[in-house]
Amino acid sequence: MIAEIEKYIEIQNNIDQILKDSPFKISYIIEKTGIKKPTFFKKMKEKRFTSEELLSIAKVMEPIYRNETHEEILESLKRAEEDIENGRTISHQELMKQARAKLEQRKNEGRIQ
Repeated sequence: MIAEIEKYIEIQNNIDQILKDSPFKISYIIEKTGIKKPTFFKKMKEKRFTSEELLSIAKVMEPIYRNETHEEILESLKRAEEDIENGRTISHQELMKQARAKLEQRKNEGRIQ
């Protein structure tokens, strides 16, 4: 348990550098976490994010730091090739149509602005 707490403190103390070194733009992280921009920058400067806020930031950044194994990547590529061979594909236009519909639905539900 001590190691986990020490790691948490390390992350809290270095969050500004972690965010700056991230491949994500700060504006993207702010948008996805829902923390107001002035509040976010103040907390980043003071290194005073709550544990819930750090978790929210981590969830936004998680895909880039996810530790996929080589085998998982190869398996994913194999499934993609099988989908193509079996005709389980859609056109770019159809994909965009579905994405727009999903976005519109979320807007109507008030989940995004």
